Amino acid sequence: MRTPDKKNDGKLRVLFVGDASNCHRSLAEELRREGHEAMVASNGTFWMETERDMDLRRRLPGKFGGLDLWLRLNTGLLRKMRGYDVVALASQSFIDLKPCRQRYVYDFLRRNNRAVFYTSLGTDPAFVEECIDPSSPIRYSEFSLFGEDSPYVKACTTIIDEWLAPAPLALNRHIYDTVDGAMPVLYEYDVALRRVLSDEKIGYTGIPIDTEALRPVVLPERIEKVRLFLGRHRDRMLIKGTDILECAAKEIVSRYPGRAELVIVENRPYREYIELLKSAHVVLDQIYSYTPATNALLAMAYGLNTVSGGAEEFYDFIGERELRPVIHVEPDYDSVCKALENTVLHPELIRPRGLEGREFVVKHNDSRVVACRSLDFWRSRIEAKEGGEKC
Repeated sequence: MRTPDKKNDGKLRVLFVGDASNCHRSLAEELRREGHEAMVASNGTFWMETERDMDLRRRLPGKFGGLDLWLRLNTGLLRKMRGYDVVALASQSFIDLKPCRQRYVYDFLRRNNRAVFYTSLGTDPAFVEECIDPSSPIRYSEFSLFGEDSPYVKACTTIIDEWLAPAPLALNRHIYDTVDGAMPVLYEYDVALRRVLSDEKIGYTGIPIDTEALRPVVLPERIEKVRLFLGRHRDRMLIKGTDILECAAKEIVSRYPGRAELVIVENRPYREYIELLKSAHVVLDQIYSYTPATNALLAMAYGLNTVSGGAEEFYDFIGERELRPVIHVEPDYDSVCKALENTVLHPELIRPRGLEGREFVVKHNDSRVVACRSLDFWRSRIEAKEGGEKC
């Protein structure tokens, strides 16, 4: 098998299969700037229409869409996915096919590339198992709130059974039994991975944000009317707690109509969404997370405030002792109302908190930082694998 890392001044050929919220694309762009070869094969994350080099969309509805994608894979796309040093899969849902066909693609990638890694950036059976485990340090998530069913599970009563059904569970076990390593992008995913993988196979990377390309918004020192911003997707409102964020924000705006306003956008393409986001002062992200994810990190990189996951467990996990830029809320209506009310009544804190948020993202999530972590981890695992360790 071709091994350019040894023969090409340490430069890697990297293939990203699947994406979520532009995570893989951002990392690929940074790797290219550093002289590596990086390709992204994805479906564009559905309505977000993120950029990719190989299109893995289901172009037709229903079963015909799956058949079309399967035929494209077997008549050309898979041949383009060979000979890479690193293949990074976007969680278990790296391609929009049934588990048996996902396994076929996964096994093909393992046979025809130097090493395959798992970017843990979305839900999979191991994460669901962690969330519903009473002994887990993850006390709340979209699946469970302090030992009780979450609103999402109450509304979608079969969702846990669907994730833990024999087919997806078997695929999950197969991947974790054979993958060369896994990179969690959130604290919660790191916790879940440790129930299925040994420590040496796990390398936290975080979500890459190209901070140099994002010019911070200059917020006024005195904000007369706080602009709250909520980007929602109707099919994911219960998963993110968007329903609670929206109700709480409307309540605060009704209490203080002269001091706050709410802007809501829905299902916008990625580039359009970012332009709308930059008009905000405070971005309402999600309530069931311990960790700020892409939306929150982008807002902070622009110097905006964000309501999202910013739990002490996360700060301890990354070793951050000083910066606390996230407006962290517990996953309930009263906690969100209290946080939003405090923000609206103290607008003088928004600008300094925004500056701290930018500093935080540059320090922990700049694409160069994430690329360095990723490269170090990939190389260490490849060296262990080719040095004789059973991976």
